[in-house]
Amino acid sequence: MSPTPELTREFVDADVAPNADEFDRAERLPESLLKQVGSLGLWAPFLPEAVGGSGTDYVTVGRIHTEIGRGCSGLRSMLTVHGMVSWSVNRWGTDEQKDRWLPELASGATFGVFCLSEPDSSGSDSKAEGTLAEPDGDGWVLNGRKKWITGGQVADLMMVFARTGPGMSTFLVPRTAPGVEVTPVLGMMGTAASMIAEITFTDVKLGADALLGPRGWAAGTVMTGALDIGRYSVACGSLGIVQAALEASARYTAERSAGGMLLRDQPQLRAKISDMVTSRDAARLLCERAGRLKDADDPETIMATWIAKYHASTAATKAASDAVQIHGANGCSPDYPVARLYRDSKIMEIIEGSTELQQLTIADVAYREVSL
Repeated sequence: MSPTPELTREFVDADVAPNADEFDRAERLPESLLKQVGSLGLWAPFLPEAVGGSGTDYVTVGRIHTEIGRGCSGLRSMLTVHGMVSWSVNRWGTDEQKDRWLPELASGATFGVFCLSEPDSSGSDSKAEGTLAEPDGDGWVLNGRKKWITGGQVADLMMVFARTGPGMSTFLVPRTAPGVEVTPVLGMMGTAASMIAEITFTDVKLGADALLGPRGWAAGTVMTGALDIGRYSVACGSLGIVQAALEASARYTAERSAGGMLLRDQPQLRAKISDMVTSRDAARLLCERAGRLKDADDPETIMATWIAKYHASTAATKAASDAVQIHGANGCSPDYPVARLYRDSKIMEIIEGSTELQQLTIADVAYREVSL
């Protein structure tokens, strides 16, 4: 059975959203939940049926990630990085790499993570200057560190970006390779359940078959495509946060009163909820446009995804902030999910391209238009 947004919503309502605060406090997702994700075919449904995927179109994938994001951003982040690895192997892998990894990535038997960020660089710095892969006979020796790796604590396959001379290359590194050390990163403000880690590579020997894509050109090939897939997931997940904030605020104001008046009838609060509805609908349209362009293999999807992510992530931050305000003191307590939404939403403005970087990039659209 192919995964659908409707089945995903049922899964989220039954097993994800009711437990999301518990996942957040525990700073991890239970193995049983991750297996459910696999049994529902949600890890990488866009992969071809021939390798165990469903060949699901990207508009539908986006709707699925919206539903997961509505329930738990930590889980949605896991789908994001796994999807980035799965897409990259399918797009850039050799026949041997595809045969080896895609069936297990499709089922979730192998969990993939995206290893780009360095400990001493900002999140938007994608040069991977601290990690080095040097030729060693027919293979490579990898040394370096990666930090803020979503899902790193439970990674099976690591897609690592490293310098190879003047350029950057991508390598597929199994968790079991000697010299790989994983250290949990705890106490994160948001998406705490996504099991973030720092990963150290010390004289890790890799065969020639570990190289994914062209040597020295990862920045313009593997990295660009993978980040576009990740950015699309974050945009759709941010839309899910807006929806969750809206639902929580509507329920709360419909049940609570102040000064003899239901909160739903107070003009100031109705204005905030109206903004949420508008932001949600606009984000949905932008996300679906980006998905349609992906399905059409249109290069304009890159910028459309930037725009969708920029709007949806900032809308999520605003909606979650307003939801906390609407809930008052209750919104600052662990008893209501809006506190978690507030913390998670800020992460959306940082990952897969910060808000400031997006503002610099999206402005190019205007300058291209006026130069025509």
